[in-house]
Amino acid sequence: MSLVFDSSFAPHYGEAVEIAPDIKRITVNNPSPFTFFGTNSYLIGRDTLALIDPGPVDDAHHAALRRAIAGRPVSHIFVSHTHRDHSPLATVLKAELGATLVAEGPHRPARPLHIGEVNLLDASGDYDFVPDIAAADNSVIAGDGWALRTIHTPGHTANHVVFGLEGTDILFSADHVMAWATSIVAPPDGSMSDYMASLDRLLERHDRVYLPGHGGAVTKPKTFVRGLKAHRKMRERAVLERVKLGDRTIAAMVKVIYRETDPRLHGAAGLSVLAHLEDLVARGKVHTEGNPSIDGVYWAG
Repeated sequence: MSLVFDSSFAPHYGEAVEIAPDIKRITVNNPSPFTFFGTNSYLIGRDTLALIDPGPVDDAHHAALRRAIAGRPVSHIFVSHTHRDHSPLATVLKAELGATLVAEGPHRPARPLHIGEVNLLDASGDYDFVPDIAAADNSVIAGDGWALRTIHTPGHTANHVVFGLEGTDILFSADHVMAWATSIVAPPDGSMSDYMASLDRLLERHDRVYLPGHGGAVTKPKTFVRGLKAHRKMRERAVLERVKLGDRTIAAMVKVIYRETDPRLHGAAGLSVLAHLEDLVARGKVHTEGNPSIDGVYWAG
């Protein structure tokens, strides 16, 4: 199944853009190859509000959020996951607004580090964030005219969740599903097997639009998620094929598989290949000495 990305997006930095009744999007001016135009924060409600993913500590974005809040109470701040482009401002706003912080839990890797392993993504994690409420899977928190259901979707990070707006067909899909690109799944923070299982969980739902953490809406989510699954399976086949053809290292595989990808993303691409190799080694399709690692040697068997 083909996967068509949509890179059309106007960030409107500093402005609160109404994208559905009682839902406004404010985008941080933190563009990069990993964040697209920047991180999307969402305000939900009319009188007493909920805020999803306040973003990094950024003075201009902080001021834009306060303007959009316009003195109204904010009862809850929901955090999809604890990468530093999503969560650090939550703690600042909690102190200012008296809001309750809701997330799956603190930042942690998807698996324990192997002996001698260095977490290359360690700096991207917000280890200071601690939620007031550790939202259980499929739990619902209701506010003033809104209710959000938390669905656990590990894969991009161990504590990644998405939020369904009850009584609507809208899902806040954070970094799990985005219209402009695939999500980075990078061990040890991420897990490919978890990510694929989380995609299946979304296919069980009947949402008609996803509002992601970066970029514009996913307007045909079931078709897009099926395309994401097919894309990941294609990448898995490509990795396995490169191993069978004699590529012994991740660097050699990335050079071929991602030859048309921005070189600035090759480091992340290598971690994505590692995520596939972890899964393939666990299933006995690829072999390596000891645990799979970014500088390991791989062979088919």
